[in-house]
Amino acid sequence: MLIGLCGGICSGKHAIADYLIEHQEFKLLELNNKHYPRITDDPEDDLRLQASELSNKRNSEFTFDSVESLLDFATKRWKERWVTTDILDTATIERFLQRPFFLLVSVDAPVSLRWKRFTDRCRRRQLDPPPLERFVIWNDRHLYDKDIGRAYLTDRAQVRLFNSCSSLEELHVALEALNLADERRLRPNWDLYFMQLASLAAQRSNCMKRRVGCVLVRERRVISTGYNGTPRHLTNCNEGGCMKPPESLQLSLILSCCSKRDSHRLGPRCNRGEGGGVGLSTCLCLHAEENALLEAGRERIREGSILYCDTCPCLTCTVKIAQVGISEVVYSQGYNMDQEPRNGLIYLQNSQTISSDLPLISLSGGNDVS
Repeated sequence: MLIGLCGGICSGKHAIADYLIEHQEFKLLELNNKHYPRITDDPEDDLRLQASELSNKRNSEFTFDSVESLLDFATKRWKERWVTTDILDTATIERFLQRPFFLLVSVDAPVSLRWKRFTDRCRRRQLDPPPLERFVIWNDRHLYDKDIGRAYLTDRAQVRLFNSCSSLEELHVALEALNLADERRLRPNWDLYFMQLASLAAQRSNCMKRRVGCVLVRERRVISTGYNGTPRHLTNCNEGGCMKPPESLQLSLILSCCSKRDSHRLGPRCNRGEGGGVGLSTCLCLHAEENALLEAGRERIREGSILYCDTCPCLTCTVKIAQVGISEVVYSQGYNMDQEPRNGLIYLQNSQTISSDLPLISLSGGNDVS
């Protein structure tokens, strides 16, 4: 396992590397010739900034002349634990991210706290600390300069840490609970994998109310996918398709199912901004679960099939799911109509660890960092 740490000036990446080395048996990998981008024209300021990039405690016994040689070394010994803070540019990160044993972790902290850490480090090295305003200018160049900015590295991180800890002891407690060395971070488990596919399917949704995606799985193989939106040959909902029934299609069945009380409301349900659960009888959109079930067909759905949906199925979809023989549904988000399906018919699992979003983990004291 190789962990790469990147982040802003004095965000805490070297402190995290030191913790991994001291407490979790990691070893530091370093480049011999680090080419730090210049963000100031003053040589004395350069000394201050370079000091902020150096660990307080150690030099590595494993040093390399190039990124390629460092990566080749880690590849040959990938079962061991390695950490590096020499993630300096986009070309480097692209090479590292190709390796399945690599985990990129970005570290950030409030700018006022990072300035305080920077001034403390300058004083320990008998350097005059800069005023806050100058530090903010350096920080902006360091992160956002069009040629040398490192904000792009943060965007590529698989784990993002927010380090507002006021002491090393507090940081160590948070890191112990987080356990960055857990190798399950390198490869998603099956639930997360299929939930990410469901979230990807949701990107095809055209429903104006909510994007929903669904994946139907048997024996860890995808049977079908679905997303919500208007039926085929109808205008997409986000293009006005759920505004009124098209005259060219025979929708008498839909009209006959509407009560007299609702018939006058057969109009732009999804485009009206109705509340959740209101006007469903006049909605022309198929749900993601319905589309996945129709695509699979009864013959392909067998015992043990699991439905993954990024939103808890409504009661109407739950009835259909139960009818075709699916006994388990995994979802990541609830909403205001999920209580009835939760109470029966199928086993619903709301896994709090399933999320398609990139995790932003706070390391401040008292917060849940698991």
